[in-house]
Amino acid sequence: MITKIERRIKIKYRVRNKVSGTAARPRMSVFRSNKQIYVQIINDEEAKTLVAASSLGFEKCSKCEQAAKVGELVAKKAIEAGITSVVFDRNGYLYHGRVKEVAEAARKAGLKF
Repeated sequence: MITKIERRIKIKYRVRNKVSGTAARPRMSVFRSNKQIYVQIINDEEAKTLVAASSLGFEKCSKCEQAAKVGELVAKKAIEAGITSVVFDRNGYLYHGRVKEVAEAARKAGLKF
């Protein structure tokens, strides 16, 4: 029987076979734990993280609100670094809830997917 984590990892590898970040269009990877959410913008050609943001140190609010703030924060940092277009990597998670909040907030802040 496949556990929940093994299932997510299988989906993650399936997605990662199709999605990769370049210098022109880096990959925006989302990781969510039970309490926090982390976002990185990665250039896979050089295996280098260009921009990162997380919900660590935010004031108390709901997880979806934290995710939206992280999306805005990573978009601002990316635009300051000269990145306007990214490829979204949901990292095996379903596109709803906190993952969707991150993506929508980043789009509102000016990133193009």
